[in-house]
Amino acid sequence: MKIGYSFWGFLGPGIVDTPDGGRFWRRGIVDGLLSKGHSVVLLQQDRDLKEAGTRLPYQWATDLPPLDVLFCEWRWPLPGRNTTTCGEPGHTCDLHRQAELINHYTRELSTPTVLWDTDRQMPADDPLRAMPHVIVCDTAIWPNPPAPSLLTMVPDKLLDTASPEILAAIERPLDLTYVGNQYDRDEAFDTFFAPAAAHVPHRVAGKWTRTDPWPYVNFTGRAPFTEVEPIYRSGLATVLLMPDRYSSTANISQRFPEAVLAGCLPLTPTTLVNHDQITPAALHVDDGADVLDRVTWLRSIQGTREHVDLIAECLSRLDRFRHSRQLSELERYMTTLTRPLKEADR
Repeated sequence: MKIGYSFWGFLGPGIVDTPDGGRFWRRGIVDGLLSKGHSVVLLQQDRDLKEAGTRLPYQWATDLPPLDVLFCEWRWPLPGRNTTTCGEPGHTCDLHRQAELINHYTRELSTPTVLWDTDRQMPADDPLRAMPHVIVCDTAIWPNPPAPSLLTMVPDKLLDTASPEILAAIERPLDLTYVGNQYDRDEAFDTFFAPAAAHVPHRVAGKWTRTDPWPYVNFTGRAPFTEVEPIYRSGLATVLLMPDRYSSTANISQRFPEAVLAGCLPLTPTTLVNHDQITPAALHVDDGADVLDRVTWLRSIQGTREHVDLIAECLSRLDRFRHSRQLSELERYMTTLTRPLKEADR
């Protein structure tokens, strides 16, 4: 198949001033589809070259080339950024380009289309959901029906080479770390992370613009993508902080596998639906006091067989997120949509 892939972000490390978490798994999608014999053309701007100065060996197109399937990471209106007029200061053209692609391919040509709502921003009543040649995927483990899951993807090689023994032996000067931006996380942060952070060495990396309620928290600003793993390796534990639209469906972002692969154990709020299927019970927390208790306990077992086994258990629970498994799901969705067209041509 010739697959057109639309995303607003980077395939490589990119730039510091971006919240683009897709850098963790996006290049693996392109490489995986290419390895399966598909042709892939990237349909948004080459931001790796334009903004980061990195030239990558892929095909980009700013026009509307012939496609068998359109695959889009869903973009949504961000006032003052992608809703402004083209050419205005601060304007990004991701939303305009997505509209152009969907109007041309999905609406006019009825091209099979897979939309990946990675941030759960697509309205439930969006007419695209009802189109027979469109599948809207959700990154949640238990999405609202009828949306199927297409989970955050973890490179197989990282999973296959991760050593619980090596990770447990790493010196970790911080009790708590958090990597991620503030977006809609104030309530979860105030309930789980901040109370514990008042008592232990910690670091919060990311874009947090409203920090007055927590003057004692060590906010260090955005970090380059290449520093994410070292930050997690410096911390004994993190907390899975999620907005309600994530926790109600177990929408797991890349922060979970990033932390686990670095041996930073993910303390999991019990507000996350089916949390017992995400992490071991020893890592479940009801509030900030629980977070502090768990961190104290983890420090007491650091480097022991119990610590090794806990990391190993978390790594095993990443298996469902494997690139190979999720790419097979993506390919299956695409095949499901293109099969009626092939049969009609016979």
